[in-house]
Amino acid sequence: MLSWLANAWRVPELRKRVLFTFMILALYRLGSWIPAPGVDSKTIQDYFNGRGGTILGLLNVFSGGALSQFALFALGIMPYVTASIILQLMTVVVPQLEQLQKEGESGYAKINQYTRYLTVVLAAAQSTGYAYLFKRAGNLNANTGRIVLIVVTLVAGTTLLMWLGELITKRGVGNGISLLIFASILSSAPTGIAAWYNGGTMERLFFPLVAIGIVAAVVFIQEGQRRIPIQYAKRMVGRRQTAGGSTYMPLRVNMAGVIPVIFAAAVMAFPPTIAQFFPTTQGWINTHFSYGSLLYIGLEGVLIIVFTYFYTAVQFNPVDQADNLRKYGGYIPGIRPGAPTAQYLDRVLTRLTLPGALYLAAIAVLPSIFIKYGGFSQATSRALGGTSVLIVVGVALDTMRQMESQMMMRNYEGFLK
Repeated sequence: MLSWLANAWRVPELRKRVLFTFMILALYRLGSWIPAPGVDSKTIQDYFNGRGGTILGLLNVFSGGALSQFALFALGIMPYVTASIILQLMTVVVPQLEQLQKEGESGYAKINQYTRYLTVVLAAAQSTGYAYLFKRAGNLNANTGRIVLIVVTLVAGTTLLMWLGELITKRGVGNGISLLIFASILSSAPTGIAAWYNGGTMERLFFPLVAIGIVAAVVFIQEGQRRIPIQYAKRMVGRRQTAGGSTYMPLRVNMAGVIPVIFAAAVMAFPPTIAQFFPTTQGWINTHFSYGSLLYIGLEGVLIIVFTYFYTAVQFNPVDQADNLRKYGGYIPGIRPGAPTAQYLDRVLTRLTLPGALYLAAIAVLPSIFIKYGGFSQATSRALGGTSVLIVVGVALDTMRQMESQMMMRNYEGFLK
């Protein structure tokens, strides 16, 4: 491993990219500790104590703890991620967006511009909601003018993060937006390590083994794919005859990524959040929707499976794939082009999505199971499972592939053999 890193460090361009990425991430973490103007971070932190299972606790994880400080980057990059998901879902129902998606690079640039506008709107709405929530709870002493200043500051922070993420993508290593979320999640690692160190004997002994097993399972499934053979026939283009060939269409086992887990976690966090405003139902909801209860584990698993099928259907359209294959003279051996190809792809994808959905559900509910039946502490179990591990491992694999391609271009031995 050290020799691979040494080879990477010898490449001047790659070294500059890595240093630039670390500089941006350090700037991001710095902004996560600087409070917004007129905010007492201590009072906001007191409000967040005991709210780990609510929607605020979930959003605080993705902001790297900046929300509990009400810092400059309190919103994190999640408004941009939410806007991207909304635009992606709207391409299915809005014909104009679907047409833009088919126009190639210019269409994607237009959709990206719409995403940025929607990000600013969502950030403004979200920051306004936070400000009035904290003011109503008595943790924010501010008049209307100060609230406007706080909202503008938080929206500017999210816009800056959006720009920094794009800078990492262009001039750094890996996907900038993913790396910002990666850094936010890793910022909670010291808390999890401290909780493990201060835990019981069984937790100290078995936690490393369980963590290694989960990471290995995530890597195995994330890299798993079904390769469907594709054959291209010879055809005439003008006066030239193109040679036919064979390739394959990779269908990933986990095509939906981490999005279903985020959706399910957000839905499951709503009941405890709403219960805070209705004291008469708070006891029942806290009992049945507590982190680790059987109802919580079961509903979260079912929601993840449902969202996995839904988001996979949005990501991959068998009819469009079949039309593209026929347009370029490609076909699946033994399958007729057109509708039969679409039906075959849909059947394969449906069967392939089931193990992917079960895998996501198992990874997400493991922390709850370890808390309830394994005797692990809540901080330790949340550090090793669910959304955090999926994002961290996925981003690490993607960044490693990009570094691998950079090194192979210069005839260096990379990370993968």
